[in-house]
Amino acid sequence: MMNQMMVVGRIVDNPKLEKTDNGRKVMNMTIAVPRTYKNSDGSHETDFVDCVLWNNVAENTAEYCKKGDLVGVQGSVQTDLYDKDGQTHKSTKIHVDKVSFLAPRNRMDEIEKDQAKKSKTKGAEK
Repeated sequence: MMNQMMVVGRIVDNPKLEKTDNGRKVMNMTIAVPRTYKNSDGSHETDFVDCVLWNNVAENTAEYCKKGDLVGVQGSVQTDLYDKDGQTHKSTKIHVDKVSFLAPRNRMDEIEKDQAKKSKTKGAEK
């Protein structure tokens, strides 16, 4: 059996490092992942994937990443059941083993602007 998940998306909120009662570093974050296909309205829908990071992975991500940064995460999927108000709920998260820092938000804006300029220039040359 295999339980591995890889997701590439943007960090939804600024990372916040916390400590458990026994001193372990932990961070919860959500990654926004656009779907590859368009819906009936012609726009891309986005999935929001919850992630849990521990120890050095959490510490490095909190230090070097911020809201809007593009990251790749790799880890195992875990589903927990919990009771709230007498009803059982399910929570599914990626327990992250590795984070790849792909591009900060402002750098991606620059790249997209450059690509748009090049497209306009090519269109004017025709």
